[in-house]
Amino acid sequence: MIALKDIYRSYELPKITVEVLKGINLEAEQGDFIAIMGPSGSGKSTLLNILGCLDRPTSGRYLLDNVDVSTKNDNELAEIRNRSIGFVFQSFNLLPRFPAWKNVELPLLYGGVEPGMRRQKAVEMLTRMGLGDRSDHKPSELSGGEQQRVAIARALINSPVIILADEPTGNLDSKVGREIMEIFAGLNRGGVTIILVTHEMEIAGFAKRIITMRDGVCYSGCA
Repeated sequence: MIALKDIYRSYELPKITVEVLKGINLEAEQGDFIAIMGPSGSGKSTLLNILGCLDRPTSGRYLLDNVDVSTKNDNELAEIRNRSIGFVFQSFNLLPRFPAWKNVELPLLYGGVEPGMRRQKAVEMLTRMGLGDRSDHKPSELSGGEQQRVAIARALINSPVIILADEPTGNLDSKVGREIMEIFAGLNRGGVTIILVTHEMEIAGFAKRIITMRDGVCYSGCA
């Protein structure tokens, strides 16, 4: 499903070039559950952004379902993201003025689904996350764990084949964090490929494979 081939990512600053990723090679099959670990500045989030088509490598190839996404333009990348990839972030990234169901429906809005169907599908997904009775609540009226469930519902609304999560339990206490990881584990058992970044070994323990990174290099787990 995923093949990164000799991926480099560097950023040009006024007087220096900063190399963030240095020749990453990674393969993942459908149904994998991968945790990416490493110290701050090791390149974890940059790697996740490239996997999610939010950033482009400076050099190298990224094959997603045998399609070289490295060559796609911005509109094509946006279509790939909306169709195939769901994102979950540490900070939830919910729109504060919208109720839960409106936050969840956003990918359907971009996909051109008609309004009545959008709301129906959003409420159904929230019900799946145990929040059917909270669909009209705004983020400020929800706990941290509930907000992350809304974010997961939003990530799942287009039935993506891949979920990418950047420190999804970082703002949650350990009990709620485990509950969120149990949701991810259940999704993975259903065939969804999950790749997440975490600093916590307990969270990484839910994964089938752990990748460790340091200074932009993959030290273990990539092969």
